[in-house]
Amino acid sequence: MPISRKYISKYWKPFSAAVAFLTLEALCDLTLPTLMSKIIDVGVGGKQMDYVWRMGGIMLLVTALGAISASVRNVISSHVSQKFGAELRSDLFRKIQSLSFENIDRFDRASLVTRLTNDVTQVQMFVNGLMRVFVKAPLLCIGSLIMAARLNPPLSVILAVVVPVVGILIAINMKVGFPYFIKVQQALDRVNGIMREYLSGVRVVKAFNRFDYEVGKFGRANEEYRSRSVTAMRVMSAFNPGITLTVNFGIVAVLWLGGLRVDQGQMQAGHIIAFVNYMTQILFSLMLISMVFNMFVRARASAGRIGEIFAEENTMAAQIPVTTAAGGSSASSADKPASGTLTGMQTGGSVEFENVTFSYEGASGEPVLRRITFSCEPGQTVGIIGSTGSGKSTLVSLIPRFYDAVSGTVKVNGTDVRELEPSRLREKIAVVPQKTVLFTGTVADNLRWGKEDASPEEMEHAARMAEAHEFIAASPEGYETRLGQGGVNFSGGQKQRLSIARAIVRKPDILILDDCTSAVDAATEARIKDALKKYAEGLTCLLIAQRITSVMDADKIVVLDRGEIVGSGTHDELLGSCRVYREIFQSQMGKEVG
Repeated sequence: MPISRKYISKYWKPFSAAVAFLTLEALCDLTLPTLMSKIIDVGVGGKQMDYVWRMGGIMLLVTALGAISASVRNVISSHVSQKFGAELRSDLFRKIQSLSFENIDRFDRASLVTRLTNDVTQVQMFVNGLMRVFVKAPLLCIGSLIMAARLNPPLSVILAVVVPVVGILIAINMKVGFPYFIKVQQALDRVNGIMREYLSGVRVVKAFNRFDYEVGKFGRANEEYRSRSVTAMRVMSAFNPGITLTVNFGIVAVLWLGGLRVDQGQMQAGHIIAFVNYMTQILFSLMLISMVFNMFVRARASAGRIGEIFAEENTMAAQIPVTTAAGGSSASSADKPASGTLTGMQTGGSVEFENVTFSYEGASGEPVLRRITFSCEPGQTVGIIGSTGSGKSTLVSLIPRFYDAVSGTVKVNGTDVRELEPSRLREKIAVVPQKTVLFTGTVADNLRWGKEDASPEEMEHAARMAEAHEFIAASPEGYETRLGQGGVNFSGGQKQRLSIARAIVRKPDILILDDCTSAVDAATEARIKDALKKYAEGLTCLLIAQRITSVMDADKIVVLDRGEIVGSGTHDELLGSCRVYREIFQSQMGKEVG
C-alpha cells in the first residue's frame, strides 16, 4: 500500500533509534538476574563482601543505563507516534476531500468522522506501543529463555512446556477478538451518527418537543456500544488470567524441582533465584505481548477501516484523450493533458446536454434523468422548473461534475466535462445550493469563499447585487460580523442572499442558482433578478425554481417531469405547448390561460 510505504520511509530512522534504546534497556534487564545470582552464590555464599559491593555497584550502573535508555526511548516513541498520527489524520482528511460525491456516498458521514478520529487514534497508539513494549517484550522473552537455558539446562524443560501453551493462548486471543472489535467500531459509528443528526436538527427536535425520543434513541445506541465494548473486553480479558496461571505453574515447578536439585547438591540457590527472576520476566513479557496483541487487534480493525478510504479511487478523475503516434486517440489517466483540456479552458460558459441519462446507483439503477438534451449559450438565462423530485438539482449537479452521467455527454464550452480536471472546471462555475451552507467566521470570510483575494469593494458590490449589503452594514461590525454555527444569527432569507453574494464575488462564466430565493420575499427577489440581468451579460445563468414567477422572464425555460424534459421554450411558447408548465402556471397564479 503506497500510503504505508510513505510512512515507513519517513519514520524508519527515529523508529530504529527507539528500538535501539529499547534493546539496550532489555539487555540491562536481562543482565540483572545473572548478576544477582553471582552475588548470592559467590559473594554471600563465599562471604566475600568486596565481591558483593563490586557486583552491587555494577548492578546500579546497569540499572541506571537501563533507566536512561527507557527515558530516551519514551521521548522518541511519543514524538514519532504523535507526529505519525497527526500526519495520518491529515492525509486521511485530504483523501476524503479529494473524493467525489459518488465515493463519499458509499460511506456514512458519521463513519467518516469515526475513522478520522477514533480509528486513527487506535493505529497511533499501536505504533507507540511498537516502540515501547512490542519490541521489548519478545526481546525479554527470548533473552530470558536463552539466559535461563544457559544458567541451568535441566530446568529449561519447564520453559519448553510453558511458552508454547502461552503462545497458543495468544493466537486464540487474536483470532477470537478481531471480529468483536470490528463490531465495537461499527457501534461507535452509530453513536456518532445519532449525535451528529441531533446537532444538525436540534431546532426541529426542540420545536416538536422530541427530547425524550432523542435521549432514548441515543441511549439505545450508547448501550449497544457499551455492550459490545464490554463483550469484546471480556473475551480478551479471559486470556490474561490463563497466561498468568500457566506461567505461575511454571514458577512453582521451578521452585519445586530446583529445591530438590539444591538438596541433592546439583544446583546452587542463586541459580533458583535467577531462574525465578527470568520466569517472572518471561511472564511480564508474555503479558506485554498479550496486551500489545489486544492493541493490535483493535488497530488492525481500525487500519482496515482507514484503508477502505485510501483504497477509494476518485471517480471524477479527468478522462483525457491522448493522441497516439498514429494520429488516433486513446483513453488515459489525468497524468497527460490533451490540447489544453487539463491545463486550461476556453472562455465563455456554453453548456450542452446531449442525450444524458443519470442514476445514483450507476448503470444498474433506476434513472433519475432520462435522455436530457438542451443547450445554454453565453449570455443566456435558462430557467429549470418542475415538480418536487423531477430531477432539477440532479441535472445541474452534472455540470460541475459532482456526478458523471451514466450515458450521454455534458459539455462546457464544447468539451466533455469528463475530459476536464474537476478543479479547473469548477473555477469557471459558481453554485448557490438549495440548502444554504455558511461557515463559522466573519461575513467577509464567507464571501471570500467565492474569491480568496476579493477586495472590500468587490465584496460590497456583490452584496449590493444580492440585496445583502443593507443588513450587513446594519450589523454592529459590518462585514467583520461573526457568524454563529451555520449562520444561526441570520435569518433564512439573509443567509440565502449571503450565499448569492458569495457566488457573484467569484465572477464565474456559469452561475447556477438552485432554488436559492425560496426564503426571500417577492420584492427582494425581483431586485436581485434585475441586478443579475445587468451582471449576467456574457454569463450563462441556470436558474432552478419552484415559483413560476422566478423563471417567467428567462431566455429559455426547461420543464422537467419525472426526470424527462417535457417542454422547452419561452414562457409564452410553453403556455401554449406544454401541459405540465400550464398546470404549474394555473396552480400558482390562480388563473386560466387565455
